[in-house]
Amino acid sequence: MITLLLGVTAAILLVAGPTMVVQGLAGRRTVSQELARQRISFPATGSLPGGLDRYAGVPVHTGAQARAFSDLIAENLTQATGGRTYAEIVEEWMAGGRTDEKLARLRQTAFMGQSLRGALLGAYQAWQITLLVIGLGAVFTTVGTAFLALALHGA
Repeated sequence: MITLLLGVTAAILLVAGPTMVVQGLAGRRTVSQELARQRISFPATGSLPGGLDRYAGVPVHTGAQARAFSDLIAENLTQATGGRTYAEIVEEWMAGGRTDEKLARLRQTAFMGQSLRGALLGAYQAWQITLLVIGLGAVFTTVGTAFLALALHGA
């Protein structure tokens, strides 16, 4: 009975594991292709803030690069808005009767920057999930192989 259970479990794991690895790799390829289609690149000249110099001139094709570019946007937004959030700028703009054109432009800048950051962080999170799926697939495959060996040797 135990041998049968090990064999069935091994079969399930040996199907699920490689499937997860393949799907994780396909997900990574999809994220990378979508980032490449966006044609996002770090500035090639000038010093980048927060230790991002290693990315100078590099196109964004990976989750780590998307996260780093998001950090660059955050730094630029902080400078542009004086550290205020989109919500704080909107509140100030509304309190002023929605007539201040400078605040209206700043509101638009903050909105676009936060939207871009959200999209890039979403790509980073998807990249991280693909890593998890690949890792779990490898673990499932390893455990399935061990279970199969035990089942074949009459554990």
